[in-house]
Amino acid sequence: MRFEGLLATVGDAPLFETALLLAGDVDPVHIRRQLSRWTASGRLYQLRRGVYALAPPYQKVKPHPFAVANALVRASYVSLQAALAHYGLIPDVAPVTTSITTGRPRHWETPLGSFEFRHVKTSWFHSYERLSLAGGQQAFVALPEKALLDLIYLEPGADDPAYLQELRLQALEPLNLSRLAELAGGSGSPRLERAARHITKLASAEAAEYREL
Repeated sequence: MRFEGLLATVGDAPLFETALLLAGDVDPVHIRRQLSRWTASGRLYQLRRGVYALAPPYQKVKPHPFAVANALVRASYVSLQAALAHYGLIPDVAPVTTSITTGRPRHWETPLGSFEFRHVKTSWFHSYERLSLAGGQQAFVALPEKALLDLIYLEPGADDPAYLQELRLQALEPLNLSRLAELAGGSGSPRLERAARHITKLASAEAAEYREL
């Protein structure tokens, strides 16, 4: 396969897998050798074994970090600060895209960013949805309420009001406070329930401020 053939096959896809190129009557050894050469020459980014992205100037759609995270670990969803920033609940852009998985913790440094995968037990792996992203991309992302609780669940001391204050939570009106309380209550964790009550107070205080404007 020539590189022009790869571009025609990949098209607008921001990410692709080796399996896409192995369909039909092809030599798998030759295809993998070519992928290695194109990666070494800077035409491709290898994100993990079998997952690639076209490098500029060849890429037509810039891969979204959330889509990359989902491709790195299939059974995962984006959460914590990355999801909170996406929803506008915190003002800062997350330097690392953190995801939740029931598999082992992992960390990837790629040309497309830094990606962290945090382990949770199977019973806590829920409350996420597939979101539409820029360029027609999609990714599984925690619901806003679950992203907050995932952070508190995984970070020591995150249930402390001072920690939540440091997050600079904002624009809390879209939060489903009933869902937040339900998720926290269903966790069986007193610290998550305490944090949910505090977040509810913050949301109420924010709403009162808006009413006074």
